[in-house]
Amino acid sequence: MNSDFFFTLQSGEQIPIIIETRHGVRNVTLRPKTMPKKEIHVTKPWSTSTKFVLNFVESKQKWIEKIFNSVPSKEHVKPGDTVEFFGRNVLLKHDENIRSNKYLNTDKTTLCIGGGADMFERRVRDFIKSELLEEIKIIIKTTPREYWPKHISLRDTTSRWGSCSSTGNMSFSWRLAFAPYEVMRYVVMHELSHTKHMDHSPEFWATVSQLYGFGVERAKRWLAKNGQSLHKYF
Repeated sequence: MNSDFFFTLQSGEQIPIIIETRHGVRNVTLRPKTMPKKEIHVTKPWSTSTKFVLNFVESKQKWIEKIFNSVPSKEHVKPGDTVEFFGRNVLLKHDENIRSNKYLNTDKTTLCIGGGADMFERRVRDFIKSELLEEIKIIIKTTPREYWPKHISLRDTTSRWGSCSSTGNMSFSWRLAFAPYEVMRYVVMHELSHTKHMDHSPEFWATVSQLYGFGVERAKRWLAKNGQSLHKYF
């Protein structure tokens, strides 16, 4: 890999260009990353020169600018803030005298975080991730057992909301917790459908629609339009 090159945004910010040469690839592939840090990853064949790659990146100026300009500024959370997750506006409170984190009311709109103040944000994040994992398991159990994965994990990905391996393991972006419930459910059904079709063929999309039901296209459009907003916090 080579990270000695940079792409300069119109704002003057310089974004590292990471170039990787691989055997077996025929085309140059460009992947701007916004999280956890801004980078432009490029994969190229051995026969393609670095000069060609850099010119190719420059030719995508408008597209690259659009991606990086759409990234929301990170917001830190603190006691007294209201954060929306799982479709609810949740008031965050802090009590260093309690050890466990818990909701203070039955409608789950007030969350109290325990422990030291220096760990507040991390414990909010961990609580949300734990809740999301349980919610995903509940959604999966609404489908026929033949679609159930062998293992589920959460990741902090930037370009994919979920993935399914040929061995039946699945991972999801924990930031789906900030999406509307039906959008989160769409991603789950999307990945479950890959247990039958490891592609995006018409048969795959038919399976997604079958599992999800009415409104699948609306959820898909919401994610395509608003996905970047799910990286607002942490």
